[in-house]
Amino acid sequence: MPVQVFRHARIRTGVPGGATATAIATEAGRIVAVGGEAEVRAVVGAGAELVDLEGACVLPGMYDAHLHTENLAESLTTVDLRGAHDLDEALRRIAAFTANLPAGEWVSGGRWDANRWTGRGRPTRAALDALLGDRPAVLDSVDGHSAWINSAALRIAGIDRTTSDPAGGAYDRDDRGEFTGIVRESAIAQFRELARRSSRADLPERLLAVQQVLHSVGLTSIHDIDGESVRAAYLALRDQGRLGIRVHKAIPVGALETAIEQGRKTGDGDDWVSTGPVKLFSDGALGSHSCHLTQPFAGTENHGMAVTSAQEMLRLVFLADAAGIAVATHAIGDRAAQLVLDAYEQVAAGGSGLRHRIEHAQHLRPDDIHRMAALGVVASMQPTHCTSDIDLVEELLGDRDVASYAWRDLLNAGAPLAFGSDAPVEDPNPFHGLYAAVTRARPDGTPAGGWQPEQRLGIGDAITAYTLGSAYAAGQEQHKGLLTPGRLADFIAVDTDPVEASAAELRGTEVLTTVVGGAVRWQR
Repeated sequence: MPVQVFRHARIRTGVPGGATATAIATEAGRIVAVGGEAEVRAVVGAGAELVDLEGACVLPGMYDAHLHTENLAESLTTVDLRGAHDLDEALRRIAAFTANLPAGEWVSGGRWDANRWTGRGRPTRAALDALLGDRPAVLDSVDGHSAWINSAALRIAGIDRTTSDPAGGAYDRDDRGEFTGIVRESAIAQFRELARRSSRADLPERLLAVQQVLHSVGLTSIHDIDGESVRAAYLALRDQGRLGIRVHKAIPVGALETAIEQGRKTGDGDDWVSTGPVKLFSDGALGSHSCHLTQPFAGTENHGMAVTSAQEMLRLVFLADAAGIAVATHAIGDRAAQLVLDAYEQVAAGGSGLRHRIEHAQHLRPDDIHRMAALGVVASMQPTHCTSDIDLVEELLGDRDVASYAWRDLLNAGAPLAFGSDAPVEDPNPFHGLYAAVTRARPDGTPAGGWQPEQRLGIGDAITAYTLGSAYAAGQEQHKGLLTPGRLADFIAVDTDPVEASAAELRGTEVLTTVVGGAVRWQR
């Protein structure tokens, strides 16, 4: 790779204090000099290749701390039920999609949100049976914690009325004990696996298509939360020289013991694929009424669901920590977060120094915010979850002493903050996340001034959470997140300067060029 000088009138390096430059020199995939053009050429020589970048400014590459690239790949080629207003519209979309689907293939995808349906009906097994007959279907809810299935899927999975609910999951049943067609939490996995088997062979190619999507919105690094097949696909792409995005790969809990036997440790690997934390689940999700709460959902006696018992959580945290593997635990409800922190607090006495995380951390007891900071637990959060969930939070949680999507309180307390999207639950575009973080408003600008505006972030803090914060969560803050000499040459040119942009301009920011390892990987 040649020595290059990338030039732009405004390069925002990410260094505190708003330091800017006009040129970046790169060599062998890393930044070797930053400053004015003459200044950097004094380091690399007059013969370095010159690349002029267009747009309003240059920023460090964005780093998504939590997304699912296999699920995102599937969403590009599966039925999309987002935005459907009722059962009839959902069924029309499924019918249109199925018309072009080869015989025998599962209908998958989904992202339906019955909480927002304004018209007739609810998702039921009978409705899918009438439409699809013997073709099996598994259609995820928007939060991924419920799925809509039909009788063919149940039959293929070998499930009947006598089947008990799995640990940490449920098959919803009516008053007669018949399956309704909604399955929750751990009960979903078997259906997803059956649907994926036919498409897994081309996973590397589908991940390359996702890579282009991620580059187009300015992402240069990701924390992937999907399974071991995704790890194998990324390693294959790396070995073939086709991987152009940096992947910090989480370990699914079911593969933890195998990973330990193989000697994997968090941070192992290279600049392209590194070992991430083990992903645990403490509870479910808000929209599925399965996040674990101290007080029940408004107007009910339902406290949500502990997907993993406190005893098992503690065992897994100790097991991973002792093996040098960090832990990232999904916790949305305040009770779930409390139990996770209880486990982290006990393991902290061992002094491993691993950066354990809470994924989502959506609803926290105020005392637990300070406990997260004291323990150094990373708050891995997704700003667009907040603005998507405003109505749900007000309806389901009501008035209680919890801090919801409390980015400002967490930062003020000193807790490390890392931002991501949870794509495909939300759009992977980090500029949508930045908009949500600084406005706490829906895309249409409502509510005026933002929901719970005291939790808004300034644009500088929001960008840091999407760059250096995600790097810190992975133990990579010396290599990513800032544009300074010695770091990886990962940066983007955009058509809007987010530091000076209006809220609408920020959300509509378009990426013009994405550079990873000093190579232009994508251009508009």
